[in-house]
Amino acid sequence: MERRVGSEDAMGALGRSLAPILRRGDCLLLRGDLGAGKTTLARSIIQALAGARIDVGSPTYALVELYEMDIPVHHVDLYRLEAFEQAFELGLEDLIEAGITLVEWPERAEAIFPGDALDLTIEEEKEGIRMVRFGWKDGDWAARLSPMFEEPA
Repeated sequence: MERRVGSEDAMGALGRSLAPILRRGDCLLLRGDLGAGKTTLARSIIQALAGARIDVGSPTYALVELYEMDIPVHHVDLYRLEAFEQAFELGLEDLIEAGITLVEWPERAEAIFPGDALDLTIEEEKEGIRMVRFGWKDGDWAARLSPMFEEPA
């Protein structure tokens, strides 16, 4: 499955449409180059889950930001991760079980993520246009995502 987005607002709308289908234990792996829109996507998901335009920054220096909600949301940025072992020190496995986890730069600790994680790869097609590709190995993502991809009547 894939979705073309043509603006930051469209990336935000994509995040808002993903938020209602997320549940405890979900892990979203956000891949893409610097500036691809990973943080914009994460921010819109978090704000939609919060039901408010709360301040959501990039956790580049903290590595993990927690947003306390009915289901806790962990926003993780592994860009500065220096060694794979640090992912274990962060307790990522426990975070994933405890709530919803959004991970930027997951390739820095690939082996730690569950097989039922939703993989979102953001690639620039041309100036200002990005393609978001949805992938997964296990889980019920096809059924959960399908309403987002149905053509309007």
